[in-house]
Amino acid sequence: MTAPRSGPARRKGAVGKLAAGAVSIAAMLLLWEAAGRLLHVRPIMLPLPSAVLADLAKDWHWYLDHALYTLFTTLCGFVLSVVGGVAIALLLVGSSGFARFGYPLIVALNSVPKVAVAPLFVIWMGTGAEPKVAIAFLIAVFAIIVDAAHGLRSVPQDVQDLGRVLRGSWLQFFLKVRLPAALPSLVAGMKVAISLALVGAIVGEFVSSQRGLGYVIMSAQGTFDTVRVFAAVFVLAALGLLLYGALAWIERRAMPWRAAEH
Repeated sequence: MTAPRSGPARRKGAVGKLAAGAVSIAAMLLLWEAAGRLLHVRPIMLPLPSAVLADLAKDWHWYLDHALYTLFTTLCGFVLSVVGGVAIALLLVGSSGFARFGYPLIVALNSVPKVAVAPLFVIWMGTGAEPKVAIAFLIAVFAIIVDAAHGLRSVPQDVQDLGRVLRGSWLQFFLKVRLPAALPSLVAGMKVAISLALVGAIVGEFVSSQRGLGYVIMSAQGTFDTVRVFAAVFVLAALGLLLYGALAWIERRAMPWRAAEH
């Protein structure tokens, strides 16, 4: 068995991973730039990264405003999906009747394309942030439900029997046994859900919005401004990396024993 790595070693490893990721992204952009110039690709079809970055630098405050709006709706939908998903997972694990009748309904609802129901949320909730949050919640919650239910079921039977013998309250057993056992699966689901919530927010902005990166993409599409479309996509990619990295940091803080294993 290998010994757990010390704090400085783990930090050095994390910095190494970040550096490797930055190098790979930079290499891809350089390759893209070189191929675009050598092949004389029309900018309206595929703009050069240098043109996209120049547009971002010129109007960074404008992009930042739209990015913050998309980030707000994404985080609201994500938080609601975590709270609602864990609550539904508890019902699925704790009630065989709910699992028998409720889970097929949950799967059926998840199978419905969210783009198809997005206009309904605009009709019901208006054109503000609410429909974007609702769509982000709907797209992200299923990943939370599945992984949280799996984690809650992973508590060994002898540990559950011990909890009953000790006569701890339901809340004590949940906080001290079930939740720690479910954390690895739950965090894995959250990593998936945060990306799905970002997709949901963009879908909502595609349908009806005057703010957000989805609005930027749709308005740029109407004028064939490919540079602006790619600029918004670049910002979306950066947001996705930022949110995923934040969850990875929370995972290391919440489960230091797992960080020591890697």
